[in-house]
Amino acid sequence: MASQVILGIAILSLALVQAFAYDPSPLQDFCVADTKSKVFVNGLVCKDPKLAVADDFFFSGLNMPGNTSNRLGSKVTLVSAANLPGLNTLGISLARLDFAPYGLNPPHTHPRATEILTVLEGTFLDIQTKL
Repeated sequence: MASQVILGIAILSLALVQAFAYDPSPLQDFCVADTKSKVFVNGLVCKDPKLAVADDFFFSGLNMPGNTSNRLGSKVTLVSAANLPGLNTLGISLARLDFAPYGLNPPHTHPRATEILTVLEGTFLDIQTKL
């Protein structure tokens, strides 16, 4: 009888732990970056959602080829939350890379990130050297 009571209490306590052990959902519809805020945080502060405008979700320029007449023969047009505030907190950035014939993609890193390349025209030769 005592073992049944202890088993019942143990099961009930497990059920209560599961019922109350949760975090509020971190998801939100959007968090438009407030680029004018003086507050320093890891990332950009969200502006009041009532102040969001359509331009916060628009970037023009990825459709135009970049000027590749430099010593590397390449041009990177970067899009991040700094110039497209609607990307804030999504963990997304994108870029357009333009290369002249024999242009170079200089060595670079992406800490805690992944790079995906899509070639729309021409051929891109990726040569990686092992140190």
